[in-house]
Amino acid sequence: MEKFIGSRLDGRYEITELIGEGGMAEVYKAHDVLDNKEVAVKILKKQFSGNEEFQRRFRNESKAIAVLSHPNIVKVYDMCFSEKLQYIAMEYIDGITLKDYIDSERVLNWKDAVHFIIQILRALQTAHNRGIVHRDIKPQNIMLLTDGTIKVMDFGIAKFAREESMTATDQAIGTVHYISPEQARGDVTDEKSDIYSVGVMFYEMLTGQKPFDTDSPIAIAVMHMQNVARRPRDINPNIPSGLEEIIMHAMEKDAEVRYQTATDMIHDIEAFKNNNQIVFGYYRVPAQQTQVRQYAPTPQREPVQQQSYRNQPSYEEEAADWNDEDDWEDEEPARQKSMLVPILTSVTIVVVVICAVIVVAIIAGAWRPGSEKMTTIPDLVGMPYEDAVEIYEDSLVLNVEKEAYNDKYAEGVIYDQSIAAGQEIQQDADGKVRVAIAVSQGTQKYAVPDVVNIPESEAVDQLEALGFTVRKVSEESTMEAGIEKGYAIRTEPKAGTEAEAGQTIVLYVSTGIAVDEVKVPELVGKTMEEVEIECAHLNLVLVPEEVESVEPEGTILEQSIEADEIVVSGTEIAVKVSNGVAPEGDVSFGLYLPSIATGRYTLDFSIDGEIVESYSFVTESTDGMVAVTLTEKGTKQVVVSVTGTQSGLTARLGTYNFDFSSGGFTAVSENIDAGFEAVTILPTTEAPPVQTEIVTVTEVVPVS
Repeated sequence: MEKFIGSRLDGRYEITELIGEGGMAEVYKAHDVLDNKEVAVKILKKQFSGNEEFQRRFRNESKAIAVLSHPNIVKVYDMCFSEKLQYIAMEYIDGITLKDYIDSERVLNWKDAVHFIIQILRALQTAHNRGIVHRDIKPQNIMLLTDGTIKVMDFGIAKFAREESMTATDQAIGTVHYISPEQARGDVTDEKSDIYSVGVMFYEMLTGQKPFDTDSPIAIAVMHMQNVARRPRDINPNIPSGLEEIIMHAMEKDAEVRYQTATDMIHDIEAFKNNNQIVFGYYRVPAQQTQVRQYAPTPQREPVQQQSYRNQPSYEEEAADWNDEDDWEDEEPARQKSMLVPILTSVTIVVVVICAVIVVAIIAGAWRPGSEKMTTIPDLVGMPYEDAVEIYEDSLVLNVEKEAYNDKYAEGVIYDQSIAAGQEIQQDADGKVRVAIAVSQGTQKYAVPDVVNIPESEAVDQLEALGFTVRKVSEESTMEAGIEKGYAIRTEPKAGTEAEAGQTIVLYVSTGIAVDEVKVPELVGKTMEEVEIECAHLNLVLVPEEVESVEPEGTILEQSIEADEIVVSGTEIAVKVSNGVAPEGDVSFGLYLPSIATGRYTLDFSIDGEIVESYSFVTESTDGMVAVTLTEKGTKQVVVSVTGTQSGLTARLGTYNFDFSSGGFTAVSENIDAGFEAVTILPTTEAPPVQTEIVTVTEVVPVS
């Protein structure tokens, strides 16, 4: 597990300590020696590096967060996907998980919870706008810095929404306590699934409890699909009604009924922040409340700020009051009474009603003596223009006086207002206040240039010149692409795609052309039929050359690359293959003459009892050595004999094996001195005796 500690990855990241471990990867703290900063390096575990599914998920995480640039999303600095190692170098977060914080605080005050949830939603808003769904939102995947900043991380099962639909059966589902009903069912999931998980976290922050919790994960998943959670205010009465509605609306079972986007949920939270007495009217509570009350969805979506439906009677109760027969029976006798009582009663009622209206208006801040037509200007900055018009249509007239590109605000969002928030301004005759606003056109967009197969530095310069942020990823080039080391392979988004200035462009840089390496097998001594299948499997190309040989036809005699050498897949190996025909060759036979040899001699070379070569010489002209060359095929046994011209005698010098393919020979038996001595007549001072009989010392023996 800790084998990387003390090592340096790619000559850049010095691993110092293990700081976390998940199912797929280990996370290490490291020092980036090039940029002189601390980073976190997530390394795919070795047991998964050969698994295509895990590699795909690991690359998905990299791909997901590499294209995201947001203050509430962990930054990615570098990535590497080689055959031996896959890792992501990302921002090092010095903080704790949101889960640790929730566990320590148990119940958060609503202001802190809103502060955290807004940041999480803004991170998801950016991801969803890029077509990326997290699918595993939970407190364990969210880091909290000491200054209260939230960082969303671990996009391990994130999926691009533009790609094929993903279901829970395609991959491991998220943590069951925060899982959406559709994810638990294995249905197609989208950004609304993330919103459900945010609603569950919001619920837990404000109540100190999870909406569904048992010892069985399966039971919890079923509860998410079927049960309605207990109302947060039944657990913690201090939760404002507006926040309760937001939570329950985010946790709707039907994805089409809950918030459709993170932006929608942000709008409601911002409206609540501006008026924490707001009631949205998403739900109506029955008049006769049971101990555990449940919400019944109603069609309303617009916020209702003036009143709450929470304490109003149901329509059935009102109808019952109107049909009370006792009231009708008493009416006729009352008409016979003096008119003075009704008149006084009416006056009294009018006075009471007027006083009540004044008191309520003063309490609600809607009327004060001397300020009958005043409006408090809300904070419009950060709100979509269309939402602001809808929410404040009764009190404000919003005039768009400027539209411009703005890097901080999305298209259609208000980024400036002529009257500061919080000011009290007198209404006009229509009961409204006119406010001039500036609306963002979003960040200016440029087409991503085509930088394929140009040097890395030039590619970076082109991208940065358009205002893009460049994140480099090292990757091997395919054999087909053939892009050399240090040159750009591609970008993401791809060339020609419009992207916002400041957006992160992932630049894939070649580490060299990807090659497969194989070990050369032993070929010599085997037949071509035996090695052809093996070499085809290793993608080695055999280039045969037929040669004459005494070996059986098809036998490999030589190979151009030695066995066990490592070569690139596709390498050609030249082999010499026997054609089964013995080659013709020369053998040079030489011998040193013994000191007794004098005069003329003849050497005879016999194969199978037949003389194939004769060589005559005189010792005085040989310098003590003779050499004879024989030409034949294959390997033959040769008998060499010598005949003395003066004596007429013949003797065997030796028997030899001549290898005409290699040009060498070896002695089977040999006695040079004895042979020459047997056929040589030594000179004497006396007359030679008369010979009556010639004795043959050694006969030539045919080779069988």
